[in-house]
Amino acid sequence: MTASPYTGDVEVGGPAQVRELPGLTISKLAVSDMANNAYLLRDKATGEALLVDAAADPEALRSLIGDADVRTVVTTHGHWDHHRALPEIVADTGAVTVAHAADAADLPVPVQRTVTHGDTVTVGEQSLEVIHLRGHTPGSIALVWRGRGDAGVHLFTGDSLFPGGPGRTTTPENFTSLMNDLEERIFGPLDDSTWFYPGHGNDSTIGEERPHLGEWRVRGW
Repeated sequence: MTASPYTGDVEVGGPAQVRELPGLTISKLAVSDMANNAYLLRDKATGEALLVDAAADPEALRSLIGDADVRTVVTTHGHWDHHRALPEIVADTGAVTVAHAADAADLPVPVQRTVTHGDTVTVGEQSLEVIHLRGHTPGSIALVWRGRGDAGVHLFTGDSLFPGGPGRTTTPENFTSLMNDLEERIFGPLDDSTWFYPGHGNDSTIGEERPHLGEWRVRGW
């Protein structure tokens, strides 16, 4: 049987979508009443894995993880809906917890490694670059994986970037900060083919969203 092509369209209670790339497998699952996305990244060479946002529903996340050797859990930001299952998953796996220092105090377990803009987080033989995006929260981060060969570039944006606009901000200053970081740190260096995976909802590409940056600035959200 041929596997269904990856679309990134998942529903709470439904199966994960799995994307097989050269060197890396990405599995996306929707959990919780907030329809959070959790992403399991598994290095094909070593079997080591990294989880992005242990958002909720430990049992569903345990099923997603299966026999993967989860060494790291990265929390994209400190909002409660993105780390409700973190204590259980860390207890199960012994994984190292990673977050930006500015949001670390908001997590329900100690953050063993704090990261900042330009740092790297590894999963097996794969490397992910940390991009600090200030505005949705002070310590929001994205992760970018630059695959070898034709694997492409893949970006995990938390709640800082969605199809159709930036993440929610609560002041004009925070909105400006987030837009500045998105333009300088995401849309500037990353090309249009970059596929991004947000903290809720469907995926998109940088090229799909780039023409609308001016519209977002004008509307203010």
